[in-house]
Amino acid sequence: MEILDICDELGNPTGKTVERKIAHQQGILHRTAHVWILRKKENKIQILLQKRSEQKDSFPDCYDISSAGHIPAGDNYGQSAVRELKEELGIVVRESELIDCGNRRFHFEEIFHGRLFKDNQVSKIFVLWKDLEEKDFVFVDHEVSEVKWLDFEKCYQDVKENKINHCIYIEELDIVKKYLRVQ
Repeated sequence: MEILDICDELGNPTGKTVERKIAHQQGILHRTAHVWILRKKENKIQILLQKRSEQKDSFPDCYDISSAGHIPAGDNYGQSAVRELKEELGIVVRESELIDCGNRRFHFEEIFHGRLFKDNQVSKIFVLWKDLEEKDFVFVDHEVSEVKWLDFEKCYQDVKENKINHCIYIEELDIVKKYLRVQ
């Protein structure tokens, strides 16, 4: 059973907790950490996408954020991001390597596996620069079936025009794009 902190609109814990399953049944506001892994290759910026396994409770077999996860009660965004990177992709990083690009608040309701899924979250968006090859990633917890690097601009267009099977919000790529503009 995964216990999450209930949070306010800014992502601050309220002091109350909820089981993850209940949070998604009732649409209770909670926190997540999203990490976008980038690298420079042949003078272009590439972004790593993970393909969610078919067993996931939401968006099975879709391309997604490099790494993402719910924040267990009592943890902070950075701790959770570091843990998810290890669990999902088998890579070890320090919290200090994560670049904080801000928070994003969103809500959606969708039917998955015949059940209503209400996601209501505040996500901390991180960028992580890591020059790794696809073979360097190890899918430890079987949440991920594969990863692939895409040129950032191509990824942006493919998501915007729905050319790939994905569950990526263009607003998150806009946050990454804004970060890249100031670099």
